[in-house]
Amino acid sequence: MSDAIKLEGVTKTFGSKVAVRELDMVVSRGAMVGFIGPNGAGKTTTIRMILSILFQDSGKITVLDCPSALEAKDRIGYLPEERGVYKRMKVGSFLRYVARLKGCSGPGLHAKVRQWLERVDLGDIENKRCEELSKGMQQKVQFVCSVIHEPELVILDEPFGGLDPLNMRLLRDLIREQHARGATVVFSTHVMFQAEQLCDHILMINDGRKVLDESLSSIRTKYDPRIVVVELLDPETDADRLRSVPGIQDVAKSERAYEVRLGERTTAADAIRDIAAAVPVVRIELRRPTLEDVFVQIVTESRGGSVAEARSLRTTLRDEPAEELGA
Repeated sequence: MSDAIKLEGVTKTFGSKVAVRELDMVVSRGAMVGFIGPNGAGKTTTIRMILSILFQDSGKITVLDCPSALEAKDRIGYLPEERGVYKRMKVGSFLRYVARLKGCSGPGLHAKVRQWLERVDLGDIENKRCEELSKGMQQKVQFVCSVIHEPELVILDEPFGGLDPLNMRLLRDLIREQHARGATVVFSTHVMFQAEQLCDHILMINDGRKVLDESLSSIRTKYDPRIVVVELLDPETDADRLRSVPGIQDVAKSERAYEVRLGERTTAADAIRDIAAAVPVVRIELRRPTLEDVFVQIVTESRGGSVAEARSLRTTLRDEPAEELGA
C-alpha cells in the first residue's frame, strides 16, 4: 500500500528565516498521526506545503500518489487553524457550496448537510449567517466542511481551538469516526493530551527539523522514566524506609506522594512488591511517560535549557483550557 503523504528533504525559507529544514516525513495510508511541536516549530508551514498553499524551496512532496495536492484536492479535507467561513452566507448554503466544490452533490445533499449539523449540535442554525456564530460554532462548521465529502485524507490544524470541553469531546469522537471509516488523519497540535488520546503515531518537529517520528507505544518504552508513584498510608512515615528497599535509586516527595526512581536492573514488578512489603501504602503504581514529558525533554535539551526552563514550558502547556483527561 502506498503512502498518503511523503516529504523528502523539504526546505522552506522566508527571507533569512528557515521555517522548515530538510524535512523527511512519511504518513502511511489509514494512519492517525499527531503532528506536534512548540509554537513556531514549522507545523503550519509544513501543512501548507503539503496542501500546495505554499511551495517548498527544495525537496519533493507526494500526496495520495500525486506530485501535488492540487491534483488530489477533492480527496482531501482540510481544517485550517484560522477561521475561513464566508461570513455573509447562511450556514446551510455555505456547507452545500463547499460540498459541491469537493464534488459532493445530488438530491441528497440538503439532507446530508442537515444531518451533519445535527451531529455537531448545530441543528437550529442552518439559516443563520456564518458571522452570527460564536468562534466555537464556526470551528464546528469548518470541521463539517473538511469531512462532508468523505475524503481519503483529513488534515486538521489545531482543530480544538475555541472549543469548550464538551465540544472537544464531540470533535474527538468525530475524528475517530473518520479514522474508523478508513481515512488517513493528520492533526497538528501543541495540546499534548489530545494527541496522546487520539493518535497511534507521533511526528514532532522543533525549529523546522524532525526530532521524533515513532509509534506512541515505542515512545512510551523509549522514554520510560522508570518511576513508581507511592502514596503512603501514614504520611509521617520516614522516607528512609523507601530508600532502603533494594533496587531503589532515588526517592523524591511530590505533592501527595513519593516518586521512587528505579535502578537500571530493577523490574517494576519486583519494586512494587518490595515497596508494598516494606511500608503500608494507599496507592502504588508505575508512572508512564506522557507526551508532555517527552515534548518538554526534547525541546529543552535541543535548546540547551535548564530544569527551570523545562518547568516554564510545562506551565505554558498547562495553561491550555482544562479538560478532563479521561474523557
